[in-house]
Amino acid sequence: MILIGMYDSPFTRRVAIALALRGIAFEHRAWSVGADFDRIREYSPLGRVPVLVLDDGEALMESSSILDWIQHETDGVPLLPASGRDRREAMRLIGLASGAADRCVAMVLERIFHSEAQQSQAFLARSLSQIEGVFGALDAACAARGGNWLVGDAMTLADITIACYVTHSRHAAPVDLARWPALMAHVERCEALEVFAAHYAPFYVPQPKGAKEVTE
Repeated sequence: MILIGMYDSPFTRRVAIALALRGIAFEHRAWSVGADFDRIREYSPLGRVPVLVLDDGEALMESSSILDWIQHETDGVPLLPASGRDRREAMRLIGLASGAADRCVAMVLERIFHSEAQQSQAFLARSLSQIEGVFGALDAACAARGGNWLVGDAMTLADITIACYVTHSRHAAPVDLARWPALMAHVERCEALEVFAAHYAPFYVPQPKGAKEVTE
């Protein structure tokens, strides 16, 4: 089994952590969506990561689809509650964090493909305000749990996703987490775990093909 994508991608990282928690061994290919775009497109037409190549050669794309496969077709610790209010709350938190991660990636791409003079400051400001709104909601959820895991008595995909996505936004947007102390404490609790440290890479700004030409 092969996982394609660098660990500075929060999408790749949350898949790697989920695989590790389930005890699923995999080969990691740290391919960049910039320098390795063409190689990634051999597995994913979008040229996005993560891609999980199964032992039979089937390629799974997009972290949500890969995690669905992990959850339903492999054995190990549950990643999400099976049903009910806890599952709905977990999915709500994952949805919020995913939306913020999407806005953060959009901000990074705006800066990559446009010179500073060409960048839309209105777009960047709007995206940042969306991220900050999500962080406020996540901070409230963390505060309400009083330092416990966000759903139930064990770490779930909600905790994993929030930690991965917030850490990425913290450095890529960037965003100062000091305004959201409960969220910051929860993320730091997760990041202190060995499984998080083992699947981490500092944020790296990719240089996609065509970026230089577009900015000139």
